[in-house]
Amino acid sequence: MGNREDLLDAAKRCLYEKGYAKTSIRDIATAAGVSMAAVGYHFGSKDALLNEAFRLANVEWAEEITRAFDVPEDAPGRFEQLWARVIDSFTAHRALWAVSFEVIGQVDHVPELHQWLIGGLAEAREGLAYPFEDRDATPDDHTRKAMGSLYQALLTGVMAQHLIDPTTALTAHDMAIALKAIAATIKD
Repeated sequence: MGNREDLLDAAKRCLYEKGYAKTSIRDIATAAGVSMAAVGYHFGSKDALLNEAFRLANVEWAEEITRAFDVPEDAPGRFEQLWARVIDSFTAHRALWAVSFEVIGQVDHVPELHQWLIGGLAEAREGLAYPFEDRDATPDDHTRKAMGSLYQALLTGVMAQHLIDPTTALTAHDMAIALKAIAATIKD
C-alpha cells in the first residue's frame, strides 16, 4: 500500500478506536507510519481524510450486507433471516455504528458529511426495500421509497438499541412478531 491507502486504513482504525471528534491528525499519521504533512498532501485536511475513511467504511459494510441479503425469496421466515443477518452485522461492526451516530451529530457543522449522508440515505432506502419486497407484487416507486424509509428507520433504531444495551435490544424474531401485530391493526 502507498501512503494514501495507509492513511485511509489508519483513519478508519482511529475512527473506530477514538471516534470522529477525538481523532487528531497526529493519531492518524502515527497509525499510518507517515508524517503529518502526508495528510495534507493526499487529502487536504484531516476532516477530508476522516470523511473519506468514514465513507469507505460504510461502502464496505453495505457490500457485506448486500451479500448477507442472499436469502432465497421463498425461504420460510425470510424477513426474520434477513434482519438476523443485519443485526449480526451490528455486532461485527459496533465501532462503525458508534461513529455513525457521532457523525450524524456533526451534520450541521460538516457540510460535506451532510451531503454525503443525504445521498447515502437515498441509496440505503432503495437498497433496503428491494430484499424485503414481495417479488409477486412489485411495489410502485412511491411504495418502494416508503418501504425503504421504514426499513431505514428500523435499522437506525435497532442499531441504537444494540449500541445502548444489546442484551435488551430487539431481535429479528421480535421484529417479525411486532410487525405482524402492527400490520393487523392497520385498516384501509
